[in-house]
Amino acid sequence: MAEGIMEIDDGNFETEVLQSDKPVLVDFWAPWCGPCKAIGPVVEDLANSFGDKIKFTKCNVDNSPVTPGKFGIKAIPTLIFFKGGDVVEQITGMVAKSKLEEAVNKLL
Repeated sequence: MAEGIMEIDDGNFETEVLQSDKPVLVDFWAPWCGPCKAIGPVVEDLANSFGDKIKFTKCNVDNSPVTPGKFGIKAIPTLIFFKGGDVVEQITGMVAKSKLEEAVNKLL
């Protein structure tokens, strides 16, 4: 796990994401998912740039099936942006870094 990115699961999702005082990006992924591996470094770059303002997290869908189900996640990678416990934006699939930066800036 990259520095500045927290691993979350069904057990701590509510505390770490929904009750967070900072906006949160959750990267729903799995180790076997090629596009998830491709988007990982992009998320790490964003964590390095915005980690003081936004909490960056990853949720392995194989280990934590309940949380992705609650948010209707059918494909990975899916990035969900939360602010004040509410979903602000959801992006599925491999997208350009600029699109992710745009979503991150909306959280600030």
